[in-house]
Amino acid sequence: MSKHRMYLRISGAILGLSLAVNAVAGDIVVIMARSAEPVTKEQVANIYLGRSFDYKPLDLPEGTGLHDTFYKRATDRDYSQVKALWARLMFTGHAQPPKVLADAAAVKKAIAADPKSVGYIDSDDLDPSVKVVLTLN
Repeated sequence: MSKHRMYLRISGAILGLSLAVNAVAGDIVVIMARSAEPVTKEQVANIYLGRSFDYKPLDLPEGTGLHDTFYKRATDRDYSQVKALWARLMFTGHAQPPKVLADAAAVKKAIAADPKSVGYIDSDDLDPSVKVVLTLN
């Protein structure tokens, strides 16, 4: 096997693994406190686009597959569009962007502590401490 072919195979394997790491394993679920009522996709979009202040939105770090997929499914917009919207809202003093937490465990902990917060995680990370109020698939 030539060095060129070996390089191509190794490059392909690395690319495939990096895509697999960023892939969303299950459905994305919007979660709230155990006592919360279900919400609509429109309500979630309004919360994460700074149009509704009924709940405190929690976010995962930018650049993760789950983060970018959530915004596409929940708001029908790419995250770059959402980021530009938040920049305008912050500049005019109308709103602050969602609080970014490190991972699904931190989101669940924050939601369990504050019944007015809302977040999203991969369905594979669910546990009884929170309630699914919307599934985005």
